[in-house]
Amino acid sequence: MPVLPYLLAWVPAFAVLAAIVWGGWWLAAPPLLIFLLVPIADALSGEETRWGDEAEPLPRAPYRAMVLAWVPTQLALMAWGLSEALGGGRAAWEAAVLVVDLGLLGGATGITFAHEMMHRTERLERFAAELLMTTVSYPWFCVEHVHGHHKRVATPEDPATSRLGESLYAFLPRTVLGGLRSAVSFEKKQLAKRGRPLWHWRSRVVRWSVVLAGGYACAGLLWGVTGVAALVAMGVVGMLMLEGINYLEHYGLTRQKVVGPSGSLRYERVAPHHSWNSSHAVSNYMLINLARHSDHHAHAARPWERLRHFEDAPQLPSGYGAMFVLTFVPPLWFAVMNPRVADWRRRYGGESVSTAPSGRAVDG
Repeated sequence: MPVLPYLLAWVPAFAVLAAIVWGGWWLAAPPLLIFLLVPIADALSGEETRWGDEAEPLPRAPYRAMVLAWVPTQLALMAWGLSEALGGGRAAWEAAVLVVDLGLLGGATGITFAHEMMHRTERLERFAAELLMTTVSYPWFCVEHVHGHHKRVATPEDPATSRLGESLYAFLPRTVLGGLRSAVSFEKKQLAKRGRPLWHWRSRVVRWSVVLAGGYACAGLLWGVTGVAALVAMGVVGMLMLEGINYLEHYGLTRQKVVGPSGSLRYERVAPHHSWNSSHAVSNYMLINLARHSDHHAHAARPWERLRHFEDAPQLPSGYGAMFVLTFVPPLWFAVMNPRVADWRRRYGGESVSTAPSGRAVDG
């Protein structure tokens, strides 16, 4: 797999750099790139279904280096951008838009790289993933995603799986609060196995709390209430980007309960058809194959450069760029996706689909 096309993942960094240096209309570059140019480019470029052959000998070094190099890049841009936005030399509207741009950077590209690294076994990658997630005030996602979402995906127990007929706006509070509860619960159980309480100094909950409190305190000391508000805004934007993608990745898909070896009921094993797949070229180049989500969930340890396209997995009609925008308009989202969920359930089984009084499909 060639590395070169995936360097498009760094384009948002240059868009934010332009916004910091030149300001003015350049502040619109990051949102225009994410919400307009990428969907258009996906439509023009079509799909890229090659690569990802497990038998192909690929050295990990260049792919790993490309991901790790993002960490100092994002940290530098965020530090510079915040100092420019809050240092007093910008108009209030420019400062506000620049903070949103930084949130988009952390929520789109930053979380994508963090997602890849939190699945690796190396300590450096896991530390880097948590560091990137902390910049958008979402460090517990590293635990919830790996130990919660991947085990419970496409089941009612998973707060990060959106349900048929559930709008993005109904999904957001459920996934944010449910994900936090899940991460704390998992950490509490892990500590209990070692005879430690939740608030032990080795607890990740303590670490998240201390690091986040320290970051917000520093922002307050440097820039006052405005600095704290800027970090909150960056976190909200990053959360919306992350959870908007979570929403579209498994919408309406369900795993069936089967009889296990002991005779008890359990959920069937996660398979490629439990995730919506997309192999639209530009989205995958910019998101280092995140949209090949069917392979990722079926084989969570597979690194990004080896993720494959599954033709028989449920396919999104467009790339992540356009589908993400569509999630913000529930009637359009339902019109596009509900018939596809119905087709999926006819093929793979699942809960029945009925029609609510509003005409919106719901789980039966």
